[in-house]
Amino acid sequence: MYSVQLCVQKIKITTMINKRNILCFLLIISTSLFAQKRIFMMGDSTMANKLIFKVVNDNISGDSIFEPFPEKGWGQLLPAFLTENVQVKNYAKNGRSSRTFIGEGLWQQVIDGLQSGDYLVIQFGHNDASKEKVDRYTTPEEYVRNFTMFVQEAKAKGAKPIICTSVARRRFDQNGTFQDSHGEYLDLARNVAISEGIPMIDMYEKSKEVLTRLGDEKSKSLFLHLKPGENLNFPEGKIDNTHFNERGALLMASLFLEGLKEQNITELTGEIKE
Repeated sequence: MYSVQLCVQKIKITTMINKRNILCFLLIISTSLFAQKRIFMMGDSTMANKLIFKVVNDNISGDSIFEPFPEKGWGQLLPAFLTENVQVKNYAKNGRSSRTFIGEGLWQQVIDGLQSGDYLVIQFGHNDASKEKVDRYTTPEEYVRNFTMFVQEAKAKGAKPIICTSVARRRFDQNGTFQDSHGEYLDLARNVAISEGIPMIDMYEKSKEVLTRLGDEKSKSLFLHLKPGENLNFPEGKIDNTHFNERGALLMASLFLEGLKEQNITELTGEIKE
């Protein structure tokens, strides 16, 4: 993560960064030193912090420039909705399943930092369910064990866990009918929340409803769909129906806040900006 000083230096040397990107960058990398409430987040790439800028070569001038990176995670943009009384600590990482999050020591970092009264948001499933990716695949039995451990160890420290189901992928058949891509892992996450008596925000159903309402074509506007030449990070263009652009990530974050209201978690909903 860039320091504020380094961020300012990089902003000064490029004319390609607009005011919205600057403000978004400074908001995301800043921490609320006097925050009274903390939200720890753990999950996969759909939630993770992404690069704000990336060094690329301008194909006209040949110069190295800082091009805004178009992919965003919904946890990355969650602070935009919350007051300075809340600090969001986002531990989500690209490509992680609940199993690899533990194996790489990331869970240990989270549990070491958790304190009584903190909130812990848990969202895994995209990579756990990928049988073809043996480096990250998690069996259903392991998945339940991992989620149960996350919740119980967080509770033991006095923290307040919240389980989220995975956000939906954009997948439609030839007739424009939405297609599921997470299988039993959705119910497994839901059932752990029920058995442990903790809040569950059904991000899958919420995001599925949005995608279904928008339909096959309009839902592209939420994901990383780029035309050739539109962004220098992807000069040949990009079609990605899993990861969000800024608009999609903001919308997913708003769905999470909607879930907080439905769960009547007033300690956090009272910190949502008007």
